[in-house]
Order: sequence, then structure tokens, then C-alpha cells
Amino acid sequence: MPNAADDPVAKMTAIDQQFSHVWMVRTFLKHCDEVEDDEELQSVVRDLYDVLLAVGPAASQGDAATYLKMAKKKWKRLSRATELYVDIQPEVSGHTNFAMAARSLAVAAAKIEELLGKK
Repeated sequence: MPNAADDPVAKMTAIDQQFSHVWMVRTFLKHCDEVEDDEELQSVVRDLYDVLLAVGPAASQGDAATYLKMAKKKWKRLSRATELYVDIQPEVSGHTNFAMAARSLAVAAAKIEELLGKK
């Protein structure tokens, strides 16, 4: 596989792999009972969905240039949602599922940040 730093398609693929983790965290949070009464948690779910929705069409079409442009454009939203969830997670629930979701989201976001050259 080509180096993601040199090949836009490889970079798109590597980022999209990380977004699969973001999707799973978003899905977990969306379906948990805690989200019903927590406005901050609802905003995390909405922001993660917004980011994923933005890159989805370009990924489906294999359009690396548009995908990378949208991923860069939405980076701040992903970063803020990640920081917020990691910050509020202990208050939301101390259950291992919530802690691991925070860890998974933070790891995926850090890798996306690296791939986008934002670090």
C-alpha cells in the first residue's frame, strides 16, 4: 500500500479507517439512555455525525481531493467534539463502555489529526 503521506487515495483510506471508529463511538452514544437528558452529549453525537456526513459522499465516490478538503474543513468540529466528550465522560458515566468510547474517539481523532497534518 502506498504511503499515506505521499498518496491522496492512501491518505483518504487511512483517515476513513479511523472514521469507522468515530462512527462506532457515535452510534454507541446515540443509542445510550444517558444522551436523552444531556445536551452536551447530544451535541457530541450531532457534531460527530456532521463530520461523518460531510466526508461520506466523497468517500463513496472515491474522490480523495474532496474527501481530504472536507476532512480538513471539519477537523475543528471533530476535535472539539472529542475534547468535550473526553472531558464530560466521567460525569456521564464511569462505566467501562463510556470510558473506552472516550479512549477510542481520542485515539482515532489523534490519528486523523496526524494524517491531516494538523499536528
